[in-house]
Amino acid sequence: MAAEVLAQAGCAVDLYDAMPSVGRKFLLAGKGGLNLTHSEDRDRFIQRFGERSTEVARWLASFDGPRLRAWAEELGVATFVGTSGRVFPVDMKAAPLLRSWLHRLRGAGVRLHMRHRWTGWTDDAAHVSRFETAQGAVEVQAAATILALGGASWARLGSDGAWVPALQQRAVTIAPLRPANCGFDVARVQHGTGTKPAAGWSDYFAERFAGQPFKSVAICCPDGQGGEFRRKGEFVATATGIEGSLVYAASALLRDAIERVGQARLTIDLLPDKSAEQVLAEVAHPRGSRSLSSHLKSRLKLDGIKLALLHEVLHADAMHKPAVLAAAIKAVPMTLMATRPIDEAISTAGGVRLDAMDDGLMLRALPGVFCAGEMLDWEAPTGGYLLTASMASGRVAAQGAIDWLAGC
Repeated sequence: MAAEVLAQAGCAVDLYDAMPSVGRKFLLAGKGGLNLTHSEDRDRFIQRFGERSTEVARWLASFDGPRLRAWAEELGVATFVGTSGRVFPVDMKAAPLLRSWLHRLRGAGVRLHMRHRWTGWTDDAAHVSRFETAQGAVEVQAAATILALGGASWARLGSDGAWVPALQQRAVTIAPLRPANCGFDVARVQHGTGTKPAAGWSDYFAERFAGQPFKSVAICCPDGQGGEFRRKGEFVATATGIEGSLVYAASALLRDAIERVGQARLTIDLLPDKSAEQVLAEVAHPRGSRSLSSHLKSRLKLDGIKLALLHEVLHADAMHKPAVLAAAIKAVPMTLMATRPIDEAISTAGGVRLDAMDDGLMLRALPGVFCAGEMLDWEAPTGGYLLTASMASGRVAAQGAIDWLAGC
C-alpha cells in the first residue's frame, strides 16, 4: 500500500521482499475467505484498537473500511457484508485481488525484488540498507525507506521479528513482541490431589475432542478495568487448550492476566440462550431410569464436547448434584496457564513504539526512515481490523515519506 501511494505521487519505488513472491501472508489471510474489513460504524470500529485507538484513528482518517472496499472495487473485486458484519470479496479469495493489485503496481513502475531479506543498515549511512540474497549481500541506497517487516508470528512467511536488534541498535524504542489473537493452554483439573495443576486436558479429552468446536457458547472473563468481558460465539478445543474466534476476541485480556499473575480465569456458558433458572429446572427434572447423559441430551440437548467438558472439570459426585451441575453448565470454570507460542498466533502485539515516531510514522531517531503495519506497537481483534489498519498505516507512512522528501 505504501508503494502504491508513492508511485502515484511520481516517486521511483523499489519493493523488497524476503519471500519468493509478494503477499504470502496476505494470501494466508484469504485461506478461509479474505476478511478485508468490518462494516460496523466508525466509532465502534475505532474502539476495537483499545489503548491505541486515538493513534490508529489518525491512520484511518483517510483510509477506513468504506474506503478499503472502494479501493478493492477499483481493482475489479466486488465485496459483500457477511452475517457477522465482516466484509469479504464476493469470491472469498485473496489471489485475484493480489494479482490485480500487483498488475497495477507494476504498471505504475514499482520494481519488485524477491528473496531479498533486509538485515539492517551499513555503518556509514542510515539510508544504505543491507539485504541478504542467494547471491550474497546487497547494499541499496535510498532517499527514504519504509519498513513493513511484520510482527513475529508466521515466521515461515517472513514475519519473524528478526528486525528488532537492528532498530534497537539505532536507538529506536521497541515494546516486546507478544502473541495476539492467540490460543491458550489450559490447566488440567486435579480433583482432590492437592498437586500443582498440569497443563492440558486429560488424555481422554485430548484424544477424543481435540479439533472439535464449542458452538453457541459464551465466554466471560474480567476486563481488567473492574468490569466483565462477555461474548457469544464459538471456539475450538486443541490438544492442550483452546483457540478460535471467540477466544481471540478476549485474548489480549487473557494474555495480560497471565503476564500479571501467572494465570487467567474465564467461565464458559454452555447454554447462553437459557437462563440459570431454566437450566436448573431441566437438570433437576426427574429422570427416572435414564442415565445422566441421556437426561441432559433429552432435556437440554447437551452432549458431545460440551458434556465432556463438564466431566473434565467436575468431580463425579458433583455431576449428580443438580444445583452444582446447573451452575457449572452456565459457568464452566477454566484456568489458562499460558499463551501458545508466538509463532502460532494470528498476529502480534508490541513492536516499534508509536511515541518513537512522528505523525507521519517517521522514526525520530532515524529521519527518513518510516515504519508501517504489524511491526508497530498496536493490536486489534480479528474481524478485518488488522488488515484495514495495516493498509492505512502504509498509506500514512508513504505520505510521510513524500512530505519529508519534499522538505529535503
